[in-house]
Amino acid sequence: MSKEKPSIPKGTRDFGPAVVVKRNYIFGVIKRTFETYGYLPLETPAMEQLSVLTGKYGDEGDQLIFKILNSGDFLGKTTPADLAQGSKHVIRKISEKALRYDLTVPFARFVVMNRNEISFPFKRYQIQPVWRADRPQRGRYREFYQCDADVVGTNSLLCEAEIVQMINEVLTTLGLTDFTIKINHRGVLAGIAEAIGEKGRESEICVAIDKLDKIGKEGVRKELLERGITTEAIEKLEPLYELAGSNLEKLEQLTQLLSQTTEGTRGLADLREVWKYLELLQSKALASENPSGQPRLQLDVTLARGLSYYTGCIFEVKVNNANMGSISGGGRYDNLTGMFGLSGVSGVGFSFGVDRVYDVLEELQLFPDSSQIGTKVLLVQFDKESEEHALPLLQQLRDAGVAAELYPEAAKLKKQMSYADQKRIPYVILIGSEEIATGKLKLRNMLSGEQQDLTASELVQFLAN
Repeated sequence: MSKEKPSIPKGTRDFGPAVVVKRNYIFGVIKRTFETYGYLPLETPAMEQLSVLTGKYGDEGDQLIFKILNSGDFLGKTTPADLAQGSKHVIRKISEKALRYDLTVPFARFVVMNRNEISFPFKRYQIQPVWRADRPQRGRYREFYQCDADVVGTNSLLCEAEIVQMINEVLTTLGLTDFTIKINHRGVLAGIAEAIGEKGRESEICVAIDKLDKIGKEGVRKELLERGITTEAIEKLEPLYELAGSNLEKLEQLTQLLSQTTEGTRGLADLREVWKYLELLQSKALASENPSGQPRLQLDVTLARGLSYYTGCIFEVKVNNANMGSISGGGRYDNLTGMFGLSGVSGVGFSFGVDRVYDVLEELQLFPDSSQIGTKVLLVQFDKESEEHALPLLQQLRDAGVAAELYPEAAKLKKQMSYADQKRIPYVILIGSEEIATGKLKLRNMLSGEQQDLTASELVQFLAN
């Protein structure tokens, strides 16, 4: 019988200890920040009822849901007539469950099921894997983590201001200094389209305008014409190209342009209120500048994400000095729970793309050495006497909160030191016959090569500090 070569499904990954330690460092920074702002952790099952997920992501999304076959004889309830009606019909008979596609729909389901037990406004964060039957390619996986934070049950724009605060805090704590938090409003986009006589076509307009830096005014004009936007409407867009000055000055310029539009006026009022909250919070996102001299928070009237989903403010985050797309995004939605029969529950949320954040920190070499260290000290042993002398010290170190381990056998010194190097263990304690006789154990700094002789109690005190 031939042995099968081990493998994992395409689009999934193993994470070795070195990678997991770094990922946990990112998760730790995010969790601590979320909890500082009153967000509580939530976890939902990897499996959901297929009926809960179906119809929430559009036809294309439904195709990417990983279905789970019913237990036992999953074909038992099907007939040749069922098979003749095609796969969509058969799926309902052979599969009742599916793997989680995102964290948003399960969150909505949780809120509806527990609406009498939870307190509104309800703040939750969720860091869990999701699965999509997508075609694997670079940067796109079938299993990946999402990291969401949402607050539902309030219309207050303080929530939007705190999202800006949290994004800024997480990224600066991770060591990033050159990033832009883009903000816009669904109402501003709708107002622009209405003001130029192309109501409802804001998506097409913004996709073209967003390319202004790359293809210039003439290029944008040509693309808009190809999309069926009239020449008169394109000419009315001219003032948008000239928006300049601070964020508040841009808001004033937009006020003139959108004064006759209901949605545009609403959007601008919301954005002004977000800025007022940030000023009262003495937001570092307003005060801090990128190397370019621009504040980190930027009003961007071309930002147009999730137009079919978001109803208010929208966000997107880009690291300017790294080769990466957006690493975070989100916005305000008015009817998250409506899909499950509980209407009128407004909310706002955003998500970090943890895999992208990881790649950015790697590219910019921003992972601190401490995030890559597990064991702090390795006790090297030479024989049985050495082992017996090391074991009490090993426990004393652990009792003092020092991550310590004893090499489990009396191997050659080179092998034990190589083990410490490979695990990036910063300190090694040598316990030979001479050290046992004198009571002074040798502590070696693996980075500098320096050595010092210390008693057991001195070692514990030094390493604990």
